[in-house]
Amino acid sequence: MTTETTSSPITAAPTRFTGRQRLILLVLLGAGFMLSADFSILNVALPTVGDGVGLNLTALPWIASAYALPAAGFTLLGGRLADLFGRRRLFLAGMVLLAAASLLGGLATGPEMLLTGRALQGLSTALSVPAAMSLLTTTFEEGATRDRALGLNGALLSGGFTIGALVGGTLVGLLSWRSAFFINVPVAVAILVLTPSLISESRRPDRVRLDVPGAVTATGGLLAAVYAVIERNMIAGAVGVVLLAAFWLIELRAPAPLAPVRILRRPNVKWGNYAGLVLFSMETSMIFMMTLYLQNVLGFGPLVTGLVFGVPGLAAVLAGPVAGRLIGRHGYRTVLPAALTMQGLAAVPLIVVGPDRVWLAVLVPMLVLSFFGHVTSIVAYTVTGTSGLLDGEQGLATGLTTMTQNVAITIGIPILSAIASARTSELGGIHLALTANAAFTLASAALIGLGLRRRGEHRQP
Repeated sequence: MTTETTSSPITAAPTRFTGRQRLILLVLLGAGFMLSADFSILNVALPTVGDGVGLNLTALPWIASAYALPAAGFTLLGGRLADLFGRRRLFLAGMVLLAAASLLGGLATGPEMLLTGRALQGLSTALSVPAAMSLLTTTFEEGATRDRALGLNGALLSGGFTIGALVGGTLVGLLSWRSAFFINVPVAVAILVLTPSLISESRRPDRVRLDVPGAVTATGGLLAAVYAVIERNMIAGAVGVVLLAAFWLIELRAPAPLAPVRILRRPNVKWGNYAGLVLFSMETSMIFMMTLYLQNVLGFGPLVTGLVFGVPGLAAVLAGPVAGRLIGRHGYRTVLPAALTMQGLAAVPLIVVGPDRVWLAVLVPMLVLSFFGHVTSIVAYTVTGTSGLLDGEQGLATGLTTMTQNVAITIGIPILSAIASARTSELGGIHLALTANAAFTLASAALIGLGLRRRGEHRQP
């Protein structure tokens, strides 16, 4: 039997939140805001953190990678565990682990202790974020209300990144690099106190079963694939491909699959997650390239660099609520490719920026356009990847979207950096990387638009 799903607005759905819904949003979106701000603060503090624990310059990327590997590798499993064993339970477990991991990182006296804390923070993200997102998508009915909630989520993710970039240097300078870790603890404790009284536990299946072979091959394959990109390791890449292929074959035959193939084949799930891979990998790599441009080509320091990104970032926070309204009016099948096209077009003028500071007059407006398109794309791809699914599948769906985000953030910079290294001059390398960025984003936007509009897209297996 088939059901019909559409991306048209549901005008009958209420768009105003009740007082209880606002408190639920405060808890669930507050967790995402905290993680986004912390990620940004720690990026600003990387050299100071390295000095504090004796980590040399070449090893600094592992402060980010130690977090990214478990965050990407275990997210799909975390989302499915939330479906099977309770979303609130997994969300609270993630917050407990986050508080403990942040304390460990903040108290670190050496590289091993610090990187262990970062890895546990990544694992806590893999548990808590898909659980929080599935609680969000099951608390708010599909349609205008959910679109508005997801719009606020996009705005807060952008706001967290922006505020982290703006205040990170000041916070670390006034206090210590350890504050970048300790700031998570009181927020996590507050969430742990508020959640039980606000959010009820999700209903669990009568027979709880976990696809262990699928979990092992999916997690191992993702870990190997992400590691291969970070370290440019062909052997790890081959292992990742083999494990992920094995995972697909296992899911075709498993009686209770970790990720049912019928869901993975749905156009909105498939194209939504592809869009997430594109929009996060290309935007993070563009920001990285522009950071190199501002500091190494134009000669600005970290403070001015933070301001250049922060001001457009604050403006882009408005894109979250606007995106929810646009999706309610035009549908995600229209908004997603359009917003991704906006993100790609914003990179085109940056391909020709020169070594003079007058080019800031081009850079800043393009960052505003890019951030606005990016945040709108975040909301649209989340709606796309979670629409038309049963409540019991929301943990898997949000696990997929979260996994896509974490993988994309991890692989974008290494890939574009490898492209940039093909040129001898730094500015020439930045131009080449941004050309690839814009071309890939625009081509992908066109493919996604076509994929979401194919005949039969409204029917689910």
